[in-house]
Amino acid sequence: MAINAKELSLGKVFTPDYRFFIPSFQRAYIWKPENILQLVDDLRGASLTPATPYFLGSLILVHDEGTRFEVIDGQQRLVSLSIVIAVLRDLEKDPEWMRLLDALIVEPGDKMRGIANEPRLTLRERDEAFFREYVQEGNLEALFDLSDDDWTSTAQRNITRNTRKVYDELSVLSDEERHALASYLVNAVTLVIVTTDDLDGAHRIFDVMNMRGLPLTSSDVFKARATSGLKPAELDAYAQRWDDIMDPLGDDSAGTEEFFAFLHLILTHKPVTDRLIEEFLADVLAGPLEKGTVPAFIDGVLAPYAAAWQVITHPSDTILPEGPRLRLEALNDYRNHEWKPVAMWVLTHSFRHLGSPDVSPFARRAGRSAHAEATLQALGAHDLQRLDDVLAALERVSGIDTLNRTPTADRRGHAAAAIRDLDKGYPVRLVRGLAIRPDDRAGALVRLHGEMQGDDELVRLLLIRANEQAAQAHLARPRRLSALPIMPVDIERSASFGNWPQEEHDHWAYRLGNMVLAQGAGNQLDRMTEYDQRRDRILMRADSRRFPLTAELKDFGECTPAMLRHRQEETIRLLADYWDIRYDENHTDLTRQTVDVLAKDSPKPAHSSRRVTIRQVVAAGLLIPGEKLVWERPRKGERWYATVTEDGRFRLEDGSEHASPTAAAKAAAGGRASGGLDVWKRVSDGRGLADIWKEYRRQAA
Repeated sequence: MAINAKELSLGKVFTPDYRFFIPSFQRAYIWKPENILQLVDDLRGASLTPATPYFLGSLILVHDEGTRFEVIDGQQRLVSLSIVIAVLRDLEKDPEWMRLLDALIVEPGDKMRGIANEPRLTLRERDEAFFREYVQEGNLEALFDLSDDDWTSTAQRNITRNTRKVYDELSVLSDEERHALASYLVNAVTLVIVTTDDLDGAHRIFDVMNMRGLPLTSSDVFKARATSGLKPAELDAYAQRWDDIMDPLGDDSAGTEEFFAFLHLILTHKPVTDRLIEEFLADVLAGPLEKGTVPAFIDGVLAPYAAAWQVITHPSDTILPEGPRLRLEALNDYRNHEWKPVAMWVLTHSFRHLGSPDVSPFARRAGRSAHAEATLQALGAHDLQRLDDVLAALERVSGIDTLNRTPTADRRGHAAAAIRDLDKGYPVRLVRGLAIRPDDRAGALVRLHGEMQGDDELVRLLLIRANEQAAQAHLARPRRLSALPIMPVDIERSASFGNWPQEEHDHWAYRLGNMVLAQGAGNQLDRMTEYDQRRDRILMRADSRRFPLTAELKDFGECTPAMLRHRQEETIRLLADYWDIRYDENHTDLTRQTVDVLAKDSPKPAHSSRRVTIRQVVAAGLLIPGEKLVWERPRKGERWYATVTEDGRFRLEDGSEHASPTAAAKAAAGGRASGGLDVWKRVSDGRGLADIWKEYRRQAA
């Protein structure tokens, strides 16, 4: 078995030297939006220091023949990187940049050299054509036009949702920022390519690299350096003290690195880059080592901040007063963690003896509620109102940043600014980094009014906040809690919704007013088309009825546009009250403002991946009622025509009308083909609908 390993930049991996194939025995693409968004966040943050490489791990490959390699480990990253590049290509306006980005995921081919036009990555057979047609070949508009019924596998659902999320995330960047990110991807993102010619050998390599290796953690490195300067009499005691402090944090190396990165931010007021070990040693440990104050650092800095980390990780197990405890539980709902250093700072500065080996903030060791007050006194609790105020402001900023999709670097900047001002003793209302600007407020309200398609995690979070605001209390959550749509996706077969205009259904389908919290799985309503069936199923469990906005459904015998409008307005108002963004400086109620008025005070909206409707394109004058479209399949001798209607639908030759190009294509071909928006062309000039849809999206941005 021959083994070869080398580190290459992404620009040297996505070349004709490698054609990647996912073997049939491999699992499907399983990354969720939170996984790929974390990758995008990391890459964007790393690209701010373009001279610093970003290591993306290893690929384990079996060399088949020529340039063909089977991927044993690395599928999730390769698919996700392809999605990121495809989105950058779709957002690009410069033809040369488009060509260069395209060449990263599709080999352009060269007849003279005998190189075929082929994708650089081929998925498993079930998903290969889907990924190639929609992502690799650049048909993102057609991908965005798909509905839930158009996916034939979980991997296809994940590909669609992840592409939407990456599109929304990267569309907020300027052309220069996207170019910088693309250049960083090609030149500074590196992978270690491990190849063998034997499948069994590849699996053994995988086992060794992922199961048996026990590399030093950042804590091990820092401990070794910190204790290196101690006197023999202190060495054993403080080496043990370090272990006693760090062991409760667990053996998750990523979590430990995050702790030290945030400790670095707290102590230096600057976010760490990808060189955590180098910067922590230079910026944090060098001082105590030089001054001989390592014991004081371990007892007075490491211990209290590690204890604060434990508190924010498991707030429900502590003896904290209810207000701060519930604030921390709410903060843990967010996918982003840039709130943690501020929470660590305020906890450490609210308890003089936090981290002391003699007293614990956790109830299991401190005793029941009867002893909580005594334990708080033993911890040296002081100014707990300030603790609650900081955590409340921190949760507010985290919520607004989440709605506005604030970049990671900006969130870290908010945290650094907040800690800098808190160190100076500023009152909470004057702390930069905890303040909400008018444009942030307006942007958040615009987002609340808009569609939330493919953002299940955010919808669930927003509904929890709105319901707790309505109840004016913390609401216990069932183990499995889902955000469910009141209306079915398909209303054509529904008596309850059959008389709804399609555009009305499309308007509300992905907005907050159409969503409710309910116990159970997210697909429990999939086969129910009638409102009363869906309502009764939602209200069946007591754990669902405890949420006020869910319980309201019992008062509505039918679902109407007015009902959904009422729910939308109520939900937005509750959220605006929760985060204190309802009124501006002149006491104007912003929840009564139209989206157009609010948008004037918010940053320019980005291209969104939301589905573009035929009606919108007709209203923009890009399609004309009465004109004909054609879908031709010359090899099969098939041709279908559709006519654009006044009300924004496609009418087929059999008289049936359809609200989306994908639905019209499926109906025309009898459901036999996966054709969508990209198959239709305008008869008059041969222009494809995907181009027209893209033009509309850019005009609307």
